Amino acid sequence: MRLALLADIHSNLEALGACLAHARRQGVDGYALLGDLLGYNADPLACLDIVAELADHGAVVLAGNHDVACLGGLCENMSFHAREAIYWTRAQLGAPQRGFLAGLPLTAAHGLATLAHASPDQPDRWQYISGGSTARRAFDACATPLVFVGHVHHTLLYFTSANGEPRSFQPVPGTPVPLSALRRWLLIVGAVGQPRDGLSAACYAIHDGGAGTLTSYRVPYDCAAAARKVRAAGLPERLALRLEAGR
Repeated sequence: MRLALLADIHSNLEALGACLAHARRQGVDGYALLGDLLGYNADPLACLDIVAELADHGAVVLAGNHDVACLGGLCENMSFHAREAIYWTRAQLGAPQRGFLAGLPLTAAHGLATLAHASPDQPDRWQYISGGSTARRAFDACATPLVFVGHVHHTLLYFTSANGEPRSFQPVPGTPVPLSALRRWLLIVGAVGQPRDGLSAACYAIHDGGAGTLTSYRVPYDCAAAARKVRAAGLPERLALRLEAGR
């Protein structure tokens, strides 16, 4: 099975549409959406409509911290810009959208993989995988050889070395990485809707279970249109600038 992995859509309709179109051209068989469907950008309802339709056709959909925040609470641990976007998004949601979000799990199993938004170690704590020690805790929390997560907004692939310690490298977009069965693998997918590595192109990945490979992709999209929508909605200017600069 060829599974498209998308994380951190963040209400960016242009980026989501571009990634899904690219994935269809690659001939994927299914989709996993790893949380943070909402927040930051200006198309929450349109993005949720697309995600709900994918879920109706068998896609795995998880909740992220921004999705949970959109259901209520003070968001005191979020930045000012993130909070403003959350409060704005709450006002856009109706009962059907809230019901959909409330029913999303924090983790899921899919074949040989564990899926989560943040680290699967205490997934409701929304811990970032930021180095070897946090990657080890993520591996230790799972029984599967593969772990796929989002939350960090850039792409990185961890693997277990001969002594079991996690090491990491930056996969080359478009180049399949063979996943040796002698190692365990943890992919931070990167963000569809708000990349933060200095490139504006959206991120997603495909796991090919039959070939035993993982391929990350960068997909150009109309980030100027998405930024205009952010400004038109009255959301913080910083959020529009992040789309344009990719950081």
